[in-house]
Amino acid sequence: METQDPAQGSHAAVGERRGFIRHPASIPIEITAACDAAPATRRLRDVGHGGLSFKASRGLEPGEMIEVRIAVSNPPTELAAQVVWCQPTHDGYDVGVQFLGGDDAFRARMVEQVCHIRHYRRQVWLDERRLLSNREAALEWISKHAAAS
Repeated sequence: METQDPAQGSHAAVGERRGFIRHPASIPIEITAACDAAPATRRLRDVGHGGLSFKASRGLEPGEMIEVRIAVSNPPTELAAQVVWCQPTHDGYDVGVQFLGGDDAFRARMVEQVCHIRHYRRQVWLDERRLLSNREAALEWISKHAAAS
């Protein structure tokens, strides 16, 4: 099955979206579409340089403009995005969006880094039972992985 991959800007087979980084579904995001009276909280699935994907309870139309708010930093990151694809699933919809501006792509990259570091911190705890502060986790992750991402 082929879908538009906002991180790559081209078609990619489902499951092969290498421009996206998988993150735990525990990262909440708020999505506001023009037809919504209030933001809807969703769970971030993947984030990449050019876009992100999330689970939604209703379908969104490709081309629809939305606002994305990600509260992994202080202040929260707010990004303008456009829906690129929407696929029905057994429990709602998977939606992929691409960021609209260069500044948004940069801010999304920072969010991606924070997500990596949070995941690294949790994995170190699970694997090694070492409790790292956010700063310690960031320094370790950067020294080990930043050049590769």
